[in-house]
Amino acid sequence: MNDLISVLMVSTSYPENLSAWQGLFIRHLADALGAYPGIKLQLWAPPGEHSKFVADACTIEESMWLKQLLAQGGIAHILRQRNLSSIVQPIKLLLLLRRVYTRHIQDSILHINWLQNALPLYRLRTQQPALISVLGTDMSLLNVPGVRQGLRRVFTQRRCLIAPNADWMTGRLQQLFGDVARIKPVVFGIDPKWYELQRGALAVPSKWLVVSRLTTAKIGPLFAWGAALFGKNRELHLFGPNQESMEIPTWVHYHGPTHPQDLITNWFPQATGLITLSKHAEGRPQIMLEAMAAGLPVIASQQPAHADLIQSAQTGWLVANQESLQTAVEWLENISNNIKIGQQARIWTQQHIGTWDDCAKRYVDAYNQLLELRS
Repeated sequence: MNDLISVLMVSTSYPENLSAWQGLFIRHLADALGAYPGIKLQLWAPPGEHSKFVADACTIEESMWLKQLLAQGGIAHILRQRNLSSIVQPIKLLLLLRRVYTRHIQDSILHINWLQNALPLYRLRTQQPALISVLGTDMSLLNVPGVRQGLRRVFTQRRCLIAPNADWMTGRLQQLFGDVARIKPVVFGIDPKWYELQRGALAVPSKWLVVSRLTTAKIGPLFAWGAALFGKNRELHLFGPNQESMEIPTWVHYHGPTHPQDLITNWFPQATGLITLSKHAEGRPQIMLEAMAAGLPVIASQQPAHADLIQSAQTGWLVANQESLQTAVEWLENISNNIKIGQQARIWTQQHIGTWDDCAKRYVDAYNQLLELRS
């Protein structure tokens, strides 16, 4: 094991502060890794607060550009727009990253978040190994023509470890890249304050929460299925930025973007549960993990990312149609059912996910494996 591992972490998403919503998990990860013994962490990401153990790797020009990129909704949102910006901005990002990787030739490890950010490594005259964290949106990126081939070229030129943040992605990644890179799932962590949250008496009428970016894919059939369920006697409260200017039904209580402290202090203690009917390409939705850690029951659509976390009627509830959503809502409004599911969800997250310090240890173990394989 090396005495000191110098790590360059790259991310195109990062929160300005703890009250922001974009990329908050990257801040928690960076802070935990930076404080880990034997790790020297430099972070290339949009500007924002971070711990004293994390050094800024951006130039002023790069920092300003990344801030503008984030203000436009991030690179994934820009790509979905299919306009001139969706061509120009990704090219600019790849060119900037190529320059960043070149000037960090002395670092021990490259820790790259999102697969597309590994593409600029092609034919670079650097030899340090790379760990690439794979999130849910990356799986749809693999369907874009040329991306898989470009990534394979990168992986054949240096030692790489592909680290999906959920087990369900492993099979396809192994099939596509298992012969040229090592595949090892590394799950994220949860802030301890979610585990510490104590739920109080459930509100009357019951309050159900949805915490999500407002896009067609993220909202899914929520408005269609929920119209007959929610109203005066059962409330649905929606939190998140409206990225597609969606029309929100009058029976929905829309609050705009939120932040963890607001949820912890004002909403999770009195809520009956969290709902997500997303059809978006998810990895391991952090808000679901946080709700489970807080003992708040989760109702989720049936997709791999959700089934990876929830076992119906034990650690939450998976639904496939309006009827099963109604069944889940009514069953969880029974106080004993609600408490039982919440407790079992919290125990599951403690055992299988842990905290960000646990996550940092998992990544450091992966760094050492990469360095040992290289030697």
